[in-house]
Amino acid sequence: MQLQDILYSQGFGTRRVCAGLIQQGLVQVYESNMPVPPVNCAQAATEFIATGLRFRVQGTDWPYHEKAYVMLHKPAGTECSQKPSTYPSIYTLLPSPLRLRPQKGAVQGVQAVGRLDQDTTGLLLLTDDGKFIHRMSSPRHHVPKVYEVTVKHALEPAQIAKLLAGVVLDDDPKPVRAAACEAVSSHHLRLTLTEGKYHQVKRMVAAVSNRVEALHRSQIGALRLPDDLAPGQWRWLSQADLDSISG
Repeated sequence: MQLQDILYSQGFGTRRVCAGLIQQGLVQVYESNMPVPPVNCAQAATEFIATGLRFRVQGTDWPYHEKAYVMLHKPAGTECSQKPSTYPSIYTLLPSPLRLRPQKGAVQGVQAVGRLDQDTTGLLLLTDDGKFIHRMSSPRHHVPKVYEVTVKHALEPAQIAKLLAGVVLDDDPKPVRAAACEAVSSHHLRLTLTEGKYHQVKRMVAAVSNRVEALHRSQIGALRLPDDLAPGQWRWLSQADLDSISG
């Protein structure tokens, strides 16, 4: 694949823009997996094997990914929307190549796999793989998501029992059950869900006569939010990470 096409596929702009970056000497390529510096490449049409390629654009290192899969530690006060209404968009936390990766249709870049409320923090996945988004979002696949919930009133055993047995939400006569539920402390609830209804955690807790004061998603499948990933930071998902999500 020509280098300009590789850069285009990774979201660095139109093919003309990518060719310009190369011709201006702003792109270097790692030609070996050994710890050696990258080499300049000034010809946009130079052919490379894209899979496994690493390159540097304007001083920043990038690995080639046919599809992008990343995790983000979503901070409070952000919206999971390309067009936020009140708070900043989570997409402003990502570098422009992730936001501009070409896709079929009008949508560009990676998209959030589901949404977290503006005041909810924690693990958020983003990708440009539509099949992955559908598989992760479909209730048929029952991907467990773990939430750390701070509640206003001290937890009671009866509340835990109700959440496990199922509570009725106002828009669905079918009871909604927690896949797992435990009181970590008097005001800290750990709740595992396998579906994602609107404001589900808050409404379930309200249905057992309590109130959510803070909400944090700590885990999706077997993938935990890393302790060293600070709010607002992102990271590529490894193959082991993807395997841990899908089980």
